[in-house]
Amino acid sequence: MTDTARGLGPGLGASAEGEGLIRRRRRRWLRGAGFAGAVVATAAGATGWAVYAKLDGNITPDDAAAAELARYEKDRPTSLVKGAQNILLIGSDSRSGDGNARYGRDSGTARSDTTILLHLAAGRRSATAVSLPRDLMVDVPACLGRDGTRSEPMFAMFNHAFQLGGSACTIRTVEKLTNIRVDHHMVVDFHGFKDMVDAVDGVDVCLDQPIDDKAAQLRLPAGRVTLNGEEALGYVRARKSLGNGSDTGRMDRQQRFLGALVNKVQSNDVLLNPVKLYPVLDAATSSLTTDPALASLRGLYELVRGLRHIPTGRVQFLTVPRESYVYDANRDQLVEPEARRLFERLRKDAPVKVTEKAPKVSEHSAFRGHTAAQDTCG
Repeated sequence: MTDTARGLGPGLGASAEGEGLIRRRRRRWLRGAGFAGAVVATAAGATGWAVYAKLDGNITPDDAAAAELARYEKDRPTSLVKGAQNILLIGSDSRSGDGNARYGRDSGTARSDTTILLHLAAGRRSATAVSLPRDLMVDVPACLGRDGTRSEPMFAMFNHAFQLGGSACTIRTVEKLTNIRVDHHMVVDFHGFKDMVDAVDGVDVCLDQPIDDKAAQLRLPAGRVTLNGEEALGYVRARKSLGNGSDTGRMDRQQRFLGALVNKVQSNDVLLNPVKLYPVLDAATSSLTTDPALASLRGLYELVRGLRHIPTGRVQFLTVPRESYVYDANRDQLVEPEARRLFERLRKDAPVKVTEKAPKVSEHSAFRGHTAAQDTCG
């Protein structure tokens, strides 16, 4: 074998012609390697963009609500504390979404099955979620109806606001009730909730007794149970067959389930693992309608980036102080002055303490509730 064939340099006996051949081969190899690298980089970039576009496109901006709220801007409460935020979370019972028809006939009018006012403290030192009973009797302002007409102000059940005028009417009702500025809102339907639970491989709850609820399509044994999305939806929506059959019992169950979901996401390092994070993001953004400021991955990222550092012990859940309505035991009314005191503390971003036992009269900052750190199984 010649020196040229061996690929040796001229100092080792190779001819000038052989050296030129080697250089040409090297240039071709480098060009090929560079092209392959560019293909890989382009493919990775295209995949990343496709994923971003997919998740970004999942979110529906609630432009109609934004326009309606702008119309009444001068009547809305002002924000008092820079950095604090209040987000209204609305669970819609719409049957029009994919897979939702099995939960009942689509009447064409969605109702707010669950409404939670989420207060994020400035500096993200805590998060406080306050459930508002759908049967609470409240003053509903004049709203733009789904049929394009404007209603008269009325005294009605709280969930009538969403049925009448959607998220804008619900937000204005909440602001009138609490004097708290709602900075953002999210509406999630059945399908999105189910997918979120399935994306984290289910959520554990503990049941004191077996459940057999035909209306909720739910049949579960007693003890610790891992609920999939379908079962979780039935569990948080069941009303008549669990507890005392009241909406208060159902709200407590919803809060504890959400606490367990928060715990599951944090304990499984979902936020730090792209493989686990994508299906959660896909589920969280699907079937999601938000105000325009949140209707993008960038908007949602700005909202949640500080939340991952809040300890589960400071993620709090409670129901607004309520009691049976004096004229109808099947309706609710606020307990005063406790409710007003809670709203005032949230508006001023003052600390709120929750306790599983009834708070002492002297504890003005304490309210009955629990944290995400408290296991449903005790």
